[in-house]
Amino acid sequence: MKRQPVVATAPSRRVGASTERGGNRAIITIALLLAMHCASAQTPTPLPSASPTDPASEPTVLAVAKVMPAVVNINAERVVRRQVRDPFEDFAAEFFGTYRSQPREIRQRLQSLGSGFIVDPAGYIVTNEHVVQRAADLRIEVTTSDGKVYNARYITGDPKKDLAFIKIEGKSGFPFIELNNLSPNLLGETVIVVGNSVGYGSSISRGVLSGLKREITIGDLEYKDLVQTDAAINPGNSGGPVVDIAGRLVGVSSAKMAFTPQGVPTQGLGFAIPGEAVREAVKGFKAVADKQPTQPRVSSNQPAATNADRLFGMQLQDLTTDLTDAFGLVRGRGVLVSAVESGSPAAEIGIQRGLVIYRVGRHDVNGVKSIENLLARVQSGTTVDFTVGLARTDGARQLQTVALTAR
Repeated sequence: MKRQPVVATAPSRRVGASTERGGNRAIITIALLLAMHCASAQTPTPLPSASPTDPASEPTVLAVAKVMPAVVNINAERVVRRQVRDPFEDFAAEFFGTYRSQPREIRQRLQSLGSGFIVDPAGYIVTNEHVVQRAADLRIEVTTSDGKVYNARYITGDPKKDLAFIKIEGKSGFPFIELNNLSPNLLGETVIVVGNSVGYGSSISRGVLSGLKREITIGDLEYKDLVQTDAAINPGNSGGPVVDIAGRLVGVSSAKMAFTPQGVPTQGLGFAIPGEAVREAVKGFKAVADKQPTQPRVSSNQPAATNADRLFGMQLQDLTTDLTDAFGLVRGRGVLVSAVESGSPAAEIGIQRGLVIYRVGRHDVNGVKSIENLLARVQSGTTVDFTVGLARTDGARQLQTVALTAR
């Protein structure tokens, strides 16, 4: 049988299959190239963003800049006198029977730090009464936001409202917070507390006005009709202003509640005396100030310390007719004590600003010049008798002779 030659045959293919696949690949390649070209030709466009706000134009910043020059830090120092018993009295009585010692007086210097704000270009300042509680030898220093330090004197106060009025001495033209344009005090409005927070001057905190007509009791003080805020009120803020974002007075920082009466801790409960109450109080305070003698100014050609000041720590002023009539005092007699230096011989013996010196030793005095002549030869360590008090036109006499030792 004849064998057939084996013939190799190519596998069968469909006509046009190769052409179709090649064409598809070409189309895909061209599309990719076009896409890459378009992508490289386009510049990416960033997403729109909000324009940045200048911090200097923020309402809070503007309000603080407006009121800060009128805010002051207050450093008040006074001497408190207390009668104390002999600590061994009970022990001695047990062995020696009815032993009783004479009580002795001790003096303690107390310092308080707080805040206040100027309400008149003449230098009148509102603060809390508990910051500058009146004392015979009260010394007050105020520091303005630019770092300048001034002496101030206590004018008057209202312990029930916890408001006081003091005045910077010897200067005027101060920036001040207007009391005739108060904040409307609306619940939820933004408020700013400005003051001497824990000794850090020119400090602020921000919050909202969170309550009205609040009543609280702290120690012996009962506060009524207070405004409430969640802005931080810390020790040292007392007496400083609370303002809105327009710089208008909301109230005077007075207290914060750290615990409820039941001892439960609280947060965000600060209280301020409302601006309306402050404005009404200041009207009465100014009426008192208008009747008080002003601090005498020392002329440039006069010694900085007079004899009375140098030796005993007293600044004196002639009693003018206006002053004697205003206080109902006898005319032509005595000199007015206008200031007393803290810790001086005069302060230690209890002489207060506002008293009148009528006699030095055996000599009557009727003016600053006469008393200065009498004290001109007094040396350090010399004891001098002063008759002080008030002699009124109605015949009332409240006079006492005290012995002062020159320093």
